[in-house]
Amino acid sequence: MKAIAAAATLVLVANTALAQSGDMKGMDMDKKSMSKGDKAQTTHRTVGVVKKIDSRDSTVTLAHEPVKSMNWPAMTMAFKVQDKALLEKLAVDKKVEVEFQQRGKDHVITGVK
Repeated sequence: MKAIAAAATLVLVANTALAQSGDMKGMDMDKKSMSKGDKAQTTHRTVGVVKKIDSRDSTVTLAHEPVKSMNWPAMTMAFKVQDKALLEKLAVDKKVEVEFQQRGKDHVITGVK
């Protein structure tokens, strides 16, 4: 019986020492690695030229420069607009700087300069 107690104590001490050594490879617990929706939380920026405005659907089509934070090349695509008031800042063929967020499958403009 003493041998079992001694073995259990030895295992407990070894596990405690391992945990205290900080040797937990692959367990980076910072917020970025824990957040599966990281892109959804990030505001991205790009410059583009307005190609089309659809006020009924609150969308705007932009021919935009590369977006490094999304690893995107330059392209033309439609964005949803968070607030219809932002549409007033847009005009076809106008060059604008936009801020947007990925929300699920949508890319939503949250600011226009």
